Amino acid sequence: MHLKTMKCNPFCLIASLEDPDMFNRPEQRASFEDLFHAFDRNVTFQYFKSFRRVRINFTNALAAAEARAKLHKSDFNGREVRLYFAQSVHIGSPHLEPPKPDKQFLLSPPPSPPVGWEQSKDATPVINYDLLCAIARLGPGEKYELQPGTPTTPSVVVHVCENDQEISGNEEDMDGGIRPRPKIIQTRRPEYTPSVMQ
Repeated sequence: MHLKTMKCNPFCLIASLEDPDMFNRPEQRASFEDLFHAFDRNVTFQYFKSFRRVRINFTNALAAAEARAKLHKSDFNGREVRLYFAQSVHIGSPHLEPPKPDKQFLLSPPPSPPVGWEQSKDATPVINYDLLCAIARLGPGEKYELQPGTPTTPSVVVHVCENDQEISGNEEDMDGGIRPRPKIIQTRRPEYTPSVMQ
């Protein structure tokens, strides 16, 4: 974390004004500026209406100090004027620095694992020998029932396809013609019943 430091600017005064009309009327501005022209002919002014403040920039630090000593808490148009030396705030480096690395693991996805993290070892894969045995028993053209049917559920049956040599050898039938491909029958759509009322 950077250190916050404040430096006093001996060339600038900040005037705190309670009269909001002074910011809107040029004749009152001129009379306010004349108070400070007596100390420095080259003085400049910056008006901050929303803050009710005026920044007064002097060319000489002694003139600024003399003006503050004589005009601080003085009366201007029936209101008190308070004068302060302007302060500049300096917070550490002028450049933005990256965050500390000990908090980077909170980002999503993390760029690097947190300190002390270790990868877990993968478990040994489970081999289902019953499934391997059932697959080995299947032959071309045969079927195998995986799940027998019940009155409420259908049965699950696997039909093993013929191998590539038998298919390529039987493309032509005995008459010399090409055997037609079997037609795939589309599954019938169930009947629509409006069960949900909107």
